Amino acid sequence: MNNSKRKINIAAVIPFFNESEFVREIVYTTLNFTDFVIAVDDGSTDNSAEKIKDLENVFIIKNEKNLGKGYSLKNGFEKAVELNAEYVVTLDADGQHKPELIQSFLEKISYCDIVIGNRMKDVKNMPMQRILSNKITSYLLSKKLGVSILDSQCGFRIYRRIVLENIRTKFNGFEAESEILVEAARKNFRIEFIDIPTVYENQNSKMKPFQAIKGFIKVLMM
Repeated sequence: MNNSKRKINIAAVIPFFNESEFVREIVYTTLNFTDFVIAVDDGSTDNSAEKIKDLENVFIIKNEKNLGKGYSLKNGFEKAVELNAEYVVTLDADGQHKPELIQSFLEKISYCDIVIGNRMKDVKNMPMQRILSNKITSYLLSKKLGVSILDSQCGFRIYRRIVLENIRTKFNGFEAESEILVEAARKNFRIEFIDIPTVYENQNSKMKPFQAIKGFIKVLMM
């Protein structure tokens, strides 16, 4: 990683839960495109954190138990702000998000405040239930916010630090990512999207449909 060419600090926040198979490759590759990685272990029981403890420029935060993706992101964001990161990338540790695309996110953030990956132009590899839930939640959020939300469920994003300094989420599950969009729109932060490929290989989704729907409804009622 050649930091000498960078005039800004770029952090990645990578929450993970039992991702011993993928986490090292994802964190290692992400370091090629960011200055440091904040890896948040959400109560893993498979020693995932051991896979990355030797890597330089990696801060590991450990939750005492499995507290949820939203809770993990919140901890990661606080650390990124503390470390004065100018931009903060979020991506999953299960291989669904390709770190090589981070540069494209950085290019787009130059004229907005949040950039979110949009997988909905290429859904042939996405399970049907995820297509339907994503289209429904994205539509409802768009109507609520008066902003076009193309993919509300994608966790591959980049934020300017000012966004994270001004938004405090309340929810601890996957719905926290929708909550961020609601709060960002209310504060007039500009949200843009970038097309990314849909990757569903051998990964097991950590999202529990009933809990996710219940959480989203709470966000929609905010």
